Formats: sequence, structure tokens, C-alpha cells
Amino acid sequence: MKRAFTLGSLAALVPQEMNAAPAFMLLDAGLCFAALASGISLTSAQIGSFVVSSLLACWIIVRPQVMAGPSARVLLSTLLAVILLAFFMRSGVLELMGQGLGLPQYAAVLSAVLVSGFITQTGYGLCVQPRTQPYLDVGVLRALVFAVAGYAFILRLVYSAQIELLPEETYYWNYARHLDIGYLDHPPLVAWLIHGGTLLFGDTEFGVRFPALACGVVTSVFVYRLTRNVFGEPSALLAVMFAQALPFFFLSGMLMTPDAPLTAAWAASLYYLERALVAGRSGAWLGVGICVGLGLLSKYTIGLLVLGAFLFMVVDPFARRWFSRWQPYSAVLVAGILFGPVVFWNSQHEWASFAFQTSRRLAERPRFSLHKLLGAALVLLTPTGLVAVWAAFKQGSPPTGSADEGTAATARAWRFLSLCLLAPLVVFLCFSLRHEVKLDWTGAPWLAALPVIAHAITDPRGGTASRALRWVRISWAPTLIIMLIVYGAGFYYLASGIPGVNAANPHMELIPLGWRDLGRQIDVIAADARAKYGVDTLVVGMDRYAIASELAFYSHDQTVSVARTSSAHLFDDMGLMYEQWFPVDHQTGRTLVLVAWNADALSAVRLTKHVASQEPIGEGAVMRNGVLLRRYYYRVVHGYH
Repeated sequence: MKRAFTLGSLAALVPQEMNAAPAFMLLDAGLCFAALASGISLTSAQIGSFVVSSLLACWIIVRPQVMAGPSARVLLSTLLAVILLAFFMRSGVLELMGQGLGLPQYAAVLSAVLVSGFITQTGYGLCVQPRTQPYLDVGVLRALVFAVAGYAFILRLVYSAQIELLPEETYYWNYARHLDIGYLDHPPLVAWLIHGGTLLFGDTEFGVRFPALACGVVTSVFVYRLTRNVFGEPSALLAVMFAQALPFFFLSGMLMTPDAPLTAAWAASLYYLERALVAGRSGAWLGVGICVGLGLLSKYTIGLLVLGAFLFMVVDPFARRWFSRWQPYSAVLVAGILFGPVVFWNSQHEWASFAFQTSRRLAERPRFSLHKLLGAALVLLTPTGLVAVWAAFKQGSPPTGSADEGTAATARAWRFLSLCLLAPLVVFLCFSLRHEVKLDWTGAPWLAALPVIAHAITDPRGGTASRALRWVRISWAPTLIIMLIVYGAGFYYLASGIPGVNAANPHMELIPLGWRDLGRQIDVIAADARAKYGVDTLVVGMDRYAIASELAFYSHDQTVSVARTSSAHLFDDMGLMYEQWFPVDHQTGRTLVLVAWNADALSAVRLTKHVASQEPIGEGAVMRNGVLLRRYYYRVVHGYH
């Protein structure tokens, strides 16, 4: 019998023996307070108290039940996973409450202990439950969704304010500080959202990333509604877990890049397109127009979803009737009105953005990158997710000749989702045969696969599932748990560091570590130059946008740093929007502080034709907790021309 879900469903899964858990929370807090009183550092104290209390709880409460079962080794591994999940969340909460919100140390410790205690109690309870297939009971599945999806969201929420911004995020923050209706390399919605987030929460990491967190919630809501309409409640619940925990969707729900609003708009567009084309609801076309329009304001690639929907209208007799009705054309009009500002901006800038994303990419040197496209799929979905996509679509849709109206509708929905996935993938596949592809390009299109995967897992058609699909049914839960542990460990390393792990970071453009320290150091160097020469010195990052964007954000005075930080386009390189924000002819005669990752970028030969005089190259080191991350080089030059 299926159980209804309430907020107490998780607690109901916890056996009575776990009622002693509050005592272990008190032990945890007491040990941590005692360690702090004896002079031990907060990091060491909280790690030690957590390890002792967790191991003691496992030994006294859980161990007898686990060892009595037939799968003790598997259950012990699961217990270890629960402990790790609790620790990474606990550490993030402790840092957020103490350093972020400024709570007293003991209040921060108590908050962290309560959070980890709740996670471990719930996790221990799930570990000792009978080993049944969770998707056979909707009540249990809802509880698992609440646990997995809730953990994934809160983990992002806790660490989003602590982890340094990626260069892309600070670049789009600079978008927001130069608010406009269009930009060279992307439409403007990412800038508008960051502007709103920073109005609410300031020019902080959380202010920049808050819109991405909100977009992640919107994505999950529409994935749930789409899957429930097509395949039912169990599939919808499982699809939400995928939308929260698979790598692309997890990261797009935290990192504030154009992929965040694009993914939300793509999910919403899929939902309304299914309502219109499969369910036949004319009112859904307004939603299609709005969501596709918002998607176009995020990234032009949402046009590939429209291509998939168009192909479905061509091949499906029921959907084909919409060609002779006015509603689809009104949706095109609504989307066009929303997209109008971008068209107007391009018309005023020689169609620069459209050219950048089309003819400019096509004109690049031919390069085979199909292997990178396949590798991107493995990274974005995990190997389990990719096998699940292949197995689910290989199994195919329900038989179309069935007299069951519901089965026929499911088959049409399956065909709709298949085309909405295959159309973008085929385009990217063909492009990759002669051009470079980027990791995130195929991210949003995989949304169409989530309902199909979830349905294949929860409805295996009486045991006729393929061997690959049966493997996926066994592997999806461990995969999600492992991914959550990986995310937690990565966030913990980025926020606090892991003792003994090499902290060297030769790729700061990929791993957000060290930018705060670099920003502080360059602030001092630039201030010294201004004081020494009495001029308004311009800081120039000697790459496309990463150094300049990060230095502007991590300056002590962001109100002026945006106007005092530019990129390498001043020295004949590409600078993207910096070319418009800092026109070359407007910088004549200025004193510049050049910042680069290697001394060759500051060579006298390269700079001579652009400056009147040069000072010697200086060297600095980006540090973290006393450990070298990366060396950098700087040079003050005068009389730019």
C-alpha cells in the first residue's frame, strides 16, 4: 500500500533505537566546546568531536542491526557515506554561521552540530531499513527525494557564499555593472539577474549566485510537472532527484552563468510545449512564447529546442494540426517581442553578437572534437546517467498500436521528448566534426532525457528491461550518493582546504582559489602606483577577461574598481566586452599596472610599441593558509598609446 508523504516521512523511516541521537549531539557539542576551551583550533575541534560522536553512535546504535543483516559490508559503506555527507554540510554551516554571518563561535558550533545530527540520524535510519526497491513505494520515494534533493540544494545554498567566484561569474558581474540590453558574447538576462541579486544581497558571492539558486529550483519544478504529466508521480519524483544531483544540473543551479537561466527556461519551455503539442492545450502556447523568449534572452541555443518541437509537429498527425491555428504563431510573436531588445542592440552594433555566435565560430580553424563532445556527456551526466539515456531510449516507447488512450499518449510524449533531445545533439555532433565544442553546450538539452530515464527505471514493463537498464536501476542510488559526496568534498576543499592535499593551483581560471588574495595584493600595488605618480592608474589583466574581471570584483572598493580594471585588448589581444567598456583610444597617455601569469606576457618587446616607458617586472605569490597557490607577475608602464 502506498504511503502519503508528510514532513515527518523521513522521521518515520528512522527506527526507535535512534531516539538516543540527541545524546550524541550533546556529546558532539560538549567535546567541541571542551577542545576549544583547551586552545585547540576550531577546525580541529569540530572534526575531532564529530568523528568521536559519529563512530560511537554507529557502534552503539547502528552496528548491531547492520551486522545482523546479510549485506553488512554494503550497509557499512552506506553509513560511511552518511557520515561524510553530514561532515561536509556541517563544515559549511559552521563556516557560514561563524565567518559569514558573524555569530559567536559557540552559536556557530551548535548550529553545525544540529545540522549534522539531523543528517546522521536520518541517514542511519535509512541505512537500517529493509532493502526494498524505493521506487515501488511512492511514500518512501518522496522521502528520499526530500532527503537527496533537499541536501543538494542546501549544500549549494551553504557554500555559494563561501566559494570564490569563477572568472565567468565575475565577468558577468561586470556585465551587471555595465547594464545594457545586449552584449557581444551573450544575451543580457544573466546581467539583469545578477543586478537583481546584488541589489538584494550586495556585491557578494551570494548576491551574484542567488539567481542561479532560484533558477535551479525553477528547473526542478518544471521537470517534476513535465514528468508527472507524461509518466506519473514515481517517475516525476525520480526525475527531480536527477535534476538536483546530476553534475550539470547541480552546478548550473549554483554557478551564475547564462546556463542557469537557460536551463530554467528550457525546462519550462519543454513543459509548455508538451502541454500544447501532446496534451493539446491551446492556452499553453502563451507559456511557450514567454519561456522561449526568456531562453533567447539567456542563450541563443534554445532555438535548437524549437527545432525539436517543429520536427515533432511535422511527424505527429495530432500536433501537425497546430500549423493551421493561430496560437503557435502568437507564441512566436511573444518570444520575438521579448527578444526584441537583443535584436535592437545588435542592429546598433553591426550585428556583433549574432556574428560572434555564428559566422565567427564557423570561421575558426577546422578542428575535430567529437571525442570532447562525448567526454562532456560523461562529465555532465556521469557514466551511469549516460548508460541510462542509452538504455531508456533503446527500450523505446510503449506500443503505439495499443487501444489504451493513456498508453498512446505516453508513446507520443516519448516521441516528443526524443526529438527535443536528438535535434540539439545531432546539431552539436555535426558541429564537433570540424569545430571546437564547449563542455556546457549539451547541458540543457539533456533535460528532455530526465523524464524518459526516470520512467524507464520506475516502470520496467514487467521485468522485460534490458541488462543495461537493470544495471541502471541498481546503480542510480549509489551514483547520486557518490556525486553528493564528491560535491561536498570539493566545496569543503574550496572553502576551507583539506590538510595534506596539494594546494598549488596552476589553473585559477578553472578552480576558484586565490582570487581574493590576488585582489588584495594588486590593490596595494595599484594604490602605491597612484600615490607615487599622482595619476589615475588603470589595472590591466593580460588575458581575455579572467584576471580583469576577478580583480574588479575582489577589489576592496568595487564602486571604482570596475572603472579602473581592463583587459589585454589594449595590447592587440581579444577582450570581449572590455573592448567596448575601455576603448583603446580613450586610454592614451595613461599609466598602467599590467598583471599576468607569466613574465613573457610582460616582455619589453611586446610592450614597446604601446608604451613610452616601462618599469622592471615584479613578482608576487598567491597564498592560501600559508601555502603557495600560484605566482604572478606585474609591471608598471607609462604613456600608453
